[in-house]
Amino acid sequence: MDNDGDEIDSDFIVYVDESGDHSLSKIDKTYPVFVLAFCVFYKNNYIDKVIPAIERLKFKNFGHDVVVLHEREIRMEAGQFSFLARSKKTKDGFFEELNTIVHESNFILISCVIDKFAYQPLSDETENPYHVALAHCLETLADLLDEKGQSGRRTHLVFEARGKREDAELELEFRRLCSGENGRGQRYPFVIKFASKQINSTGLQLADLVARPIGISYLRPAQTNRAFDALRPKFFCKGGRRRVGKEFEGYGLKILPPPKSEKPR
Repeated sequence: MDNDGDEIDSDFIVYVDESGDHSLSKIDKTYPVFVLAFCVFYKNNYIDKVIPAIERLKFKNFGHDVVVLHEREIRMEAGQFSFLARSKKTKDGFFEELNTIVHESNFILISCVIDKFAYQPLSDETENPYHVALAHCLETLADLLDEKGQSGRRTHLVFEARGKREDAELELEFRRLCSGENGRGQRYPFVIKFASKQINSTGLQLADLVARPIGISYLRPAQTNRAFDALRPKFFCKGGRRRVGKEFEGYGLKILPPPKSEKPR
């Protein structure tokens, strides 16, 4: 969807990642959800503050920046993150640094959680949870850009590359939705980009870090979840973000099927 014309780029860049697989036939009982997360950054803030903060964390803890922050490896204390197993103090200190960076980073969060046991696709919906979540997140992104006075401006979305076939299917669905086959019935001026985590993109790493805490918050709402607590004020809410309650549900955080207490938007 790249164009060589005179389109004006928006002030935002979006990084996208997921948590959980999108199979509805074989469901992991320990994590029966699919989560798609959009981290929407103001470009200037991303360049001036977010990237330097992550770089400082890497140099402090590893002595270099040739390390990719990967949620699963951090959680499993694997690979370059095996040092987290040294002591509780070391692990707690690293997570405190990471959560502080997420808390202080100025980005807007858009996400969709699909409960794969409860979800029943509508007659006009694809059975691919990734594509369903993508449709909801793109629609919310369009709402966000409207609110920020950026509608009609070209906005790039960077997705983690998953494989040649998977990427081709996702790009086809992305283009279909952007062509006007969406809940708004409008064309989206969005551009899709694929990138490997190994290119060490700060935005992709942050998107990877936020997706699973959202899923855990849905599955185990009573469990202490400091990572999700840091994300709570970042969810998009029409008319402004809030730091308490769950006003973002149905807006920045869409859950499928919707909770019975959630009013239609």
